[in-house]
Amino acid sequence: MNTLVRNANTLNGLPAIFNEIFNEAAHTPNKTAPAANIIEDEASFKIELAIPGFKKEDLKIEVRENTLKVWAEKEENKEEKTETYLRKEFGFEAFSRSFRLPKTVETDAIAANYDHGVLTLSIPKKEEAKPKEPKLISVN
Repeated sequence: MNTLVRNANTLNGLPAIFNEIFNEAAHTPNKTAPAANIIEDEASFKIELAIPGFKKEDLKIEVRENTLKVWAEKEENKEEKTETYLRKEFGFEAFSRSFRLPKTVETDAIAANYDHGVLTLSIPKKEEAKPKEPKLISVN
């Protein structure tokens, strides 16, 4: 991990800085699973994913069989010739997250909303999965 403040090495401080910058493994794109909140109530499930920095056009959501998959990729192609970089890590972000859905949900009625970096997926339950009022049975 690189930090902005480096500890001074009194014996060979300058070479240590260059080793830190140039001898690391190749940088890989930021491809992580975003944090999720999963909420259940009587009528539905709700999944909230924290994915700041993306536009809603970047997001892809797919339901295949009983798996809900959310993913996005974005690439920044801004090129400025005014700076000389020793290392450049900006430019590409991606994530992928999958959830196994129970058979008791209406996959055709899933709704998605993206607001202030939080994607909210509303997944309604089928009628037969919702709790029913107790039924009194009379004795004859």
